[in-house]
Amino acid sequence: MTPKIDLKTEIDAYRAPRDRFRIVDVPDLTYLMIDGSGDPNTSPVFASAVAALYPLAYALKFASKRELDRDYVVMPLEGLWWADDMDAFTTSRDKSRWDWTLLMVVPPWIDDDAVARARDAVGRRSPPERLDEVRLESLCERRCVQTLHVGSFDSEGPLLQRMHEEFLPAHGLRLAGRHHEIYLSDARRVAPGKRRTILRQPVR
Repeated sequence: MTPKIDLKTEIDAYRAPRDRFRIVDVPDLTYLMIDGSGDPNTSPVFASAVAALYPLAYALKFASKRELDRDYVVMPLEGLWWADDMDAFTTSRDKSRWDWTLLMVVPPWIDDDAVARARDAVGRRSPPERLDEVRLESLCERRCVQTLHVGSFDSEGPLLQRMHEEFLPAHGLRLAGRHHEIYLSDARRVAPGKRRTILRQPVR
């Protein structure tokens, strides 16, 4: 059996310093994705998106191990976030105005056929409500600025404000994509004050 792969340890962009900013070049990666909008704390759409991603991600992992002898660690949940007015992230934190795409990285050998087979397998058991909405798609971010935030999601605002209003202008950079968060901690099991989240911003 080949060794289990953990892409978090193999991809440099999954490392970030706490409360300090780092410029990284993110490789093109393939993700499971599902879209939605509204406050993630209260929206049933958000909860149903999470409920659709995880069973499919694990079905893909088990099928890869069983059929290809290629085992890997399921990657953490991630999110792309945006709003018509980006102050909704850094200042007002008005989550009702947020749009989002939840995503999870999959290894490069996972293709549309593998996703279709995994979707069928999950569907035969107890299909999540939004299972058919999950898609396989590549994301090209390239140059990004990122940092590690430790604490509750609601306390991210000042750090993001420093990134947008101090670090980026000081380095001649500008926003060039959607705010990206990588949830290294499982929010269902880790207290808010101890959650570890990579905050990533594509720049040019």
